[in-house]
Amino acid sequence: MISRDTESPVERAYRYVLRLLGVRDYSIAKVRQKLQAREFPDLAVEEVIHRLQSEGWLDDSRYALRFAEGALSSGRYCGVRLRMEMRRRGLAADLISETLAPLMREYDEMSEVRSAAVRRYPGFSFAVASDRDKRRVVGFLQRRGFRLSAIMQALRTEE
Repeated sequence: MISRDTESPVERAYRYVLRLLGVRDYSIAKVRQKLQAREFPDLAVEEVIHRLQSEGWLDDSRYALRFAEGALSSGRYCGVRLRMEMRRRGLAADLISETLAPLMREYDEMSEVRSAAVRRYPGFSFAVASDRDKRRVVGFLQRRGFRLSAIMQALRTEE
């Protein structure tokens, strides 16, 4: 067995990233950032990333799809906010558009607005709420990335 002292930086970096990926998925940019933060040599970082991609451990397309599906299904992010969060995680703009196009076709923003409002503010009724409460609910939904027009339409329409 090779001791950790004699292990090459590439092998140490590879084992480190495998431990990270055992917990959750990461984009290539985030893996690169984590390796650089640990001060692995640039050559080792690129070699490890290439190896992980060829072995199927790192795949930005798969990561983008999983992240977007999870964010949409949980109501955590949508619309502009979802795109912003995906960019923050190091995904390319064209990959984001490519990933979100089919998901947004089957996405019903109106029902998502309603369900997010009900989950966060049970019993809220737009018709009888005070202006302050309306602003609070609308602000919460906007921070999630819902469009203002969809929010207003969903809240004003009684189910």
